[in-house]
Amino acid sequence: MPRPIRNRKIVNPPKMAGFKPFGMPLSELESVKLQYDEYESINLVNYQNLPQDIAAAKMDVSRPTFTRVYNRALTKIAKAFVECLAIEIEGGQVEFEKQWYKCKKCFKLIDGLENHIRCKNCKSYGDTELVNLNELK
Repeated sequence: MPRPIRNRKIVNPPKMAGFKPFGMPLSELESVKLQYDEYESINLVNYQNLPQDIAAAKMDVSRPTFTRVYNRALTKIAKAFVECLAIEIEGGQVEFEKQWYKCKKCFKLIDGLENHIRCKNCKSYGDTELVNLNELK
């Protein structure tokens, strides 16, 4: 019996829920699901230019586990790119470092309710306008 999967640490959730190919209506597209830990692996290695051993430590996983997560992410992104598929970012065995919320109207990320101020983009205010990302896993 395999060991249970440990939660992978995520510093910041993605600002978007996914991507779609330009010029294609979303209703006509199939999609691939990219999990939060896969997104974070791409962020750490390709965007922040961290070596995989340091990125693995930031996510609190072993180096081989990080490599499997990273390779799975690259495969999904390549499939979406080549086959003209949308990418949805959601789920996975993750834990965020902070309580993250997202405005339902403009999708702005807020790190904790104490930091929520009136949104300049959409004029929303209050808990009714926010989604707790930690509960969506």
